[in-house]
Amino acid sequence: MSTIMNWLGVPLGYIMYFCYHVAENYALAILLFTLVTKVVLLPVAIWVQNNGIKIVRLTPELNHIKANFIGDHDRIAEETQKLYKREKYNAFANLIPTLVQLILLIGLIQVIYHPLNSIFHTSDSLVSALVALTGQLTGCDVDAGSVQLTVVQAIQSGQFTDAFQAVPGMTAGLMEQINALNLNLMGLNLGDIPATAGGLALLVPISAGLAAFILCLSQNRMNPLQAEQGMVGQLGTTLLSVGIALFLGFFVPAGVGLYWIFSNLFTILQQFLLNKIIVPKKHIDYEALKESKQALAELDNLGRKKKLFSNDPDAKREKADYKRFFSIVNKHVVFYSEKSGFYKYFQDTIAYLLTYSNLVIHYVTSDPDDQIFQIAEQEPRIKPYYIGEKRLITLMMKLEADLVLMTMPDIETFHIKRSYIKKDIEYVYLFHGFASTHMVLREEALDHYDTIFCSGPVQMKEIRAREQLKELPEKTLVDTSYGVIEHLRAAYEAMDHTAHQQPQILIGPSWQKDNIMDFCIDPLLEQLLHKGYRVILRPHPEWLKRYPQRVESFEARHSAELAAGDFEFQTDFSSGDTVYQSDLVITDWSSIAMEFSFTTRKPSLFLNTPMKVMNPNYKELGIEPLDITLRDSLGKSVDPDQMDVAGQMVAELLENTALYEEKIDGLIHTLMPNFGHSGEIGGKYILRSLQEKIQQRK
Repeated sequence: MSTIMNWLGVPLGYIMYFCYHVAENYALAILLFTLVTKVVLLPVAIWVQNNGIKIVRLTPELNHIKANFIGDHDRIAEETQKLYKREKYNAFANLIPTLVQLILLIGLIQVIYHPLNSIFHTSDSLVSALVALTGQLTGCDVDAGSVQLTVVQAIQSGQFTDAFQAVPGMTAGLMEQINALNLNLMGLNLGDIPATAGGLALLVPISAGLAAFILCLSQNRMNPLQAEQGMVGQLGTTLLSVGIALFLGFFVPAGVGLYWIFSNLFTILQQFLLNKIIVPKKHIDYEALKESKQALAELDNLGRKKKLFSNDPDAKREKADYKRFFSIVNKHVVFYSEKSGFYKYFQDTIAYLLTYSNLVIHYVTSDPDDQIFQIAEQEPRIKPYYIGEKRLITLMMKLEADLVLMTMPDIETFHIKRSYIKKDIEYVYLFHGFASTHMVLREEALDHYDTIFCSGPVQMKEIRAREQLKELPEKTLVDTSYGVIEHLRAAYEAMDHTAHQQPQILIGPSWQKDNIMDFCIDPLLEQLLHKGYRVILRPHPEWLKRYPQRVESFEARHSAELAAGDFEFQTDFSSGDTVYQSDLVITDWSSIAMEFSFTTRKPSLFLNTPMKVMNPNYKELGIEPLDITLRDSLGKSVDPDQMDVAGQMVAELLENTALYEEKIDGLIHTLMPNFGHSGEIGGKYILRSLQEKIQQRK
């Protein structure tokens, strides 16, 4: 180790020799030494600047890799290495500045501890003789690292001048140079170690820590790589840098601490100049960087929000369910539900499977309060598992089953992937709304499913058109009809249908941008209130949750109407009876109108607020979406700037309810020819597909 340190000290000793003989002052020599090393190492600083810019430029791609393969650490590492190789980026390059600083520090310690070699270029034999004599005269430890400083102090004391002059090789010129060496800076000996010397020397570590802190603050703003660190990362870097500076300042010669102070301050100036020469904004797409961070943050925030320092009460349960799920082999059918309430999309199919087979139903849900847990208490062949959204990512990657049924679109496109373990799983998509496939879903939302349970022939036509347009392999399409409306119809038939004394109108806005509540609720109410109707306003629960201030403002504006009794602002969604007991529904783009009209065969009024379009290329399919087509089939539509005619339209629709009943009944049979048989058709397909898979394995 001592050999390496001596080797490092040789070239730096020559630099210090040059600096000292130019400055003729030890403190100024250290300042000049720091500046010279910064200039000599400028090519390294430029290279590090370019390397930092490169990794920030690649960060959007890296974030998308993490987002796309979240939970799969091996795949993330593999894709990251591919990216680094493509861009010729070395991840270890950012360690170079730290290594260089360590080398300089080690070398500088050697230089300061060995002034006879570094500053005066004294021969090794003369140094040995002077050290041996100093040991005899003062009783110092001749093996100590700082013994040459003791020699200098002994010569400068003047007590042993005759003895030192008598040493062979000692010249009057060398004696004069040693006596002229001034290690003091404003009363501080730069050869002292502050931890030992105390007093004024303690200002060195304090100043070094302060300089490191200032450097970190400036780098957090100016350095392109450090500026993109998160707050925790920046805080960690700051604490580490200040800690190193304090340590160095206390336990190495004060001259080294002085160098560290100068080095940090020069680095701030150097970074400022580098940013002027190599402008980060010219190479980094900060907008793309921001978007990728947001995408990654959304995944990091998956699941229920937790309070700081609080424990997730369902964490143990989730861990146990995860383990239990994978402890069971030969899982044939797995259902996945995003939250409680989604069971209604699966219930008829599950009921058929329980009745006509001996299958065990494995039901994964991301809602710890899902109704499935109560249902499973009465049906032992349903095995429910609570798996939160984050752990779901890895569960899906490791999944082994024959069929997986989901209502979640965009599988494989975002964080939820098809299984990496079992490649031949059949993924089945079920719609959770009677709508078209190409406007309210993202463009590639269904591309990675094998089978689609369609609500009717229109959806089948749309899917086939996309497959042909994009040259995609054909999926298996099963016309199952839409079970939710089947259940709603049955529940509606069992309701009391006594006519209302006042026609009941329900306003059911969506929660998308520019919905009725935000766009035109007041002029709409002007057309309905005090006109002999009972009006129920039932905002979307998500709107209520997201915009409590808007809710308060609305209630304040309409407090008088709400108190009158003919107007209700409904925030309790435990029952849907008020929807289906209404005589007319008014909405914007919510699916509530389709469900209402197909269930009751009563008309709806649609307000043409700005559409919610998830696929901006939906028109290239050449098929008008049902979401648009049905507006004038299930009732009437009106533009928000024509609210003055909305009242008249409402009156006309209520007067012609009988005509719409026949018209909507015909639409049901056209759009859902298998109406009433969704569970049977879906269940039979699953059993048939399983039999084929079992037969193939034989």
